[in-house]
Amino acid sequence: MATTKRNNASKKTKTKKASWIRRAVVIVCAIIAGVLVFIAYRVFGPNTSAFADKKYFYIRTGSTYANVLEGLEEQNIVSSRNSFDFVARRLGYPARVKAGRYQIKWGMSNFEIVKLLRSGKQAPVQLVITKLRTRNDLVRKISNNLEADSTALRLLLHDQVYLRQFGLDSNTVMCAIVPNTYEYYWNTSAETAFEKLEKEREEFWNAERKAKARNLGLSMNEVTILAAIVEEETNKNDEKPLISSVYLNRYKKGMRLQADPTVKFALQDFGLKRIREGHTQFDSPYNTYRYGGLPPGPICTPSVKTLDAVLNTPETDYIYFCARSDFSGYHAFAATYQEHLANAHKYQAALNKAGY
Repeated sequence: MATTKRNNASKKTKTKKASWIRRAVVIVCAIIAGVLVFIAYRVFGPNTSAFADKKYFYIRTGSTYANVLEGLEEQNIVSSRNSFDFVARRLGYPARVKAGRYQIKWGMSNFEIVKLLRSGKQAPVQLVITKLRTRNDLVRKISNNLEADSTALRLLLHDQVYLRQFGLDSNTVMCAIVPNTYEYYWNTSAETAFEKLEKEREEFWNAERKAKARNLGLSMNEVTILAAIVEEETNKNDEKPLISSVYLNRYKKGMRLQADPTVKFALQDFGLKRIREGHTQFDSPYNTYRYGGLPPGPICTPSVKTLDAVLNTPETDYIYFCARSDFSGYHAFAATYQEHLANAHKYQAALNKAGY
């Protein structure tokens, strides 16, 4: 009887022990599962801060992994720096930092962010260049949108030896700019940025356009310089060839161009409304009232339409033009000074009548 009681007690003890072990195993498994879920969430769960649909993260050339971590916080990209660091180190990212501009979408996980940054797959910059007037305008345009150093770019645009290989100098350097939309990687250097622009220029000046320039008796740079004046004179594309014919006729006759936009450029006063006699006396090689021939460089970056308008300049006997009296934005053209005076009187009378 005693033996039976001892056996029953032993069985109960074993049963309790087995039950405790099962509970302990379940608890341990739950803890492990919880840890795994936590780790999986940290790796594959979202870790972006609260921002709109997308944001761009910039990594400068020469940055270290520590710089990246600081940037992620400063630019408010990730909500948890530590969890990003945890994943990044396990994926070997600290040794594979690549400069660039990366598009981070809201809700991306640490794994997705690290994979993107490690791959170096940048979001390109669409650099839209329209009308620029000066080298400083170009420097600002590029340095405000790309990593390219503004000082390095400014020096490049004045480097006569470097520019000579492209048939340019510090005056004609803006002839290299054909207004267009250019795609760059953000971490592009100053030299690479300029050479991409120059490549576009080479493609623009195909055999047909070069032949048209020769027929006009102009070089590619001279066409651009003339087109820049036309660009500043009118925004009427259908009138640009006639404006070009006036200046081309003057140029070939050895007359001074006397183009008002060149005076504004010489004075660097682009908001000037009326050119007065005092303005025309300003001493600058860009002032075509004082100096004959074309200016030494373009006064702006003319559009493709304007460049082609100059290349397709018709033969006319026009020497003069002035604004029409109907205020349409178009011009009245004349072959003689007497005709020009008559047109100018009509316009002046219209101004007086309108109270200007």
